Amino acid sequence: MNNTAGSYALVGAKAPADSTVAKKLREAGAIILGKTNPSEWGNFRISLNSSNGWSAYGGQTYGPFYPHQDPSGSSSGSAVATSLGLATITLGGETCGSIIDPASYNNVVGMKPTVGFTSRHLVIPISEHMDTIGPLTKTVKDSAYVLQGIAGFDIHDNYTSAIPEEVDMDFVGACKLSALQGARLGVPRNVIRLMSDEITRSMVKAFDDSLEVLRAAGAVIVESDFPAAREFLDDSMIGAKIMGADFVVNIENYLQQLVYNPHNIKNLVDLRRWTQDSSLEGYPSKPTELWDFALQNWNNTEAEFWQAYQQGLYYDGEGGLLGTIKRHNLDAVLLPSHFSWNFAAVAGAPIVSVPIGAMQSDQPIVSDADGLVSSAPNIPFGFSFLGAKFNDAKIIGLAYAFEQRTLVRAKVKPYIIPRTELWDIMGT
Repeated sequence: MNNTAGSYALVGAKAPADSTVAKKLREAGAIILGKTNPSEWGNFRISLNSSNGWSAYGGQTYGPFYPHQDPSGSSSGSAVATSLGLATITLGGETCGSIIDPASYNNVVGMKPTVGFTSRHLVIPISEHMDTIGPLTKTVKDSAYVLQGIAGFDIHDNYTSAIPEEVDMDFVGACKLSALQGARLGVPRNVIRLMSDEITRSMVKAFDDSLEVLRAAGAVIVESDFPAAREFLDDSMIGAKIMGADFVVNIENYLQQLVYNPHNIKNLVDLRRWTQDSSLEGYPSKPTELWDFALQNWNNTEAEFWQAYQQGLYYDGEGGLLGTIKRHNLDAVLLPSHFSWNFAAVAGAPIVSVPIGAMQSDQPIVSDADGLVSSAPNIPFGFSFLGAKFNDAKIIGLAYAFEQRTLVRAKVKPYIIPRTELWDIMGT
């Protein structure tokens, strides 16, 4: 199958082998049905406000809960396919929100593993420091089964060598109803206040209501603000700087591994030129702003990168998620899923998002310049458990125990339902 990142630039290109995660799935007995449509180049081409679910090669993916629904991204097609039952499980890649946000907006469970828990070998990259591969499924336990199959050391990805020898990798065994008993769960109220508005009020109300479910299950809720939350949110380009510096180097390394490269694209300069010259790629109405930004700055071998990276680690570390977990002796931090992913991205920390409801009938309808509707009645949202690095089994257990006490997913119905079965296409 083509590995294209949604771009015609790589149609027909051939990698030397399956990615490690695909290889592991096959070895575990999974049947790989096909590819889904991502936001092109993992949403790292157009701008920070690019068209979720759009790629030149795949077209526009919509969420199934409201006409022209923004599916979020960049694992847009993966989330929609799982939500509609087109596949039992799908995989996505997350750099900064690309599993958790689509999972939230499409009423499925999303699991962002710790960076280094799953191999990125022969997966089209954005950032070696932030990329991770994880499942989108209908249940937490399904995600646990998938992670059980794909996690682990890979000689081709040296970030996997950071997996501690003593780490708990029994993700399925972690799925226990008793997991919440005595758990210390932090709520950074300052993050919620800073990010809340009229559009997110349904999310925040459902989040607050869900805290009572956790308390009833024996969890201890700890008010635990992130000290650097405002500073981080004000420093809006820090993630783009890190991703851009990595992308310049990482995409060149990926392209060099191809055994067939139909357009002889060797690096980001070539890729930008080809994209801007091709009538198939929607340029200039679909620009290359993030690539322009990356090429104007430095790459990840330069001193400026390490300054930016250390600042990002502070925001997610001592000034944010990891420092808060340590200071308050927490098992996890809780946030509405739409608020969560930025605070774990640079640190590479894990997140599980579980469905908790949908926007109400009086929700304001909001659409962007491309007509994608991001706010409307019946659009789902999720509840996230954020953990310390390599504490994935812990947050899977917490998410499972919460999910089994709420079971909200079945109550939120899509407005469109597939009526074609596999046997209608493949025959009997």
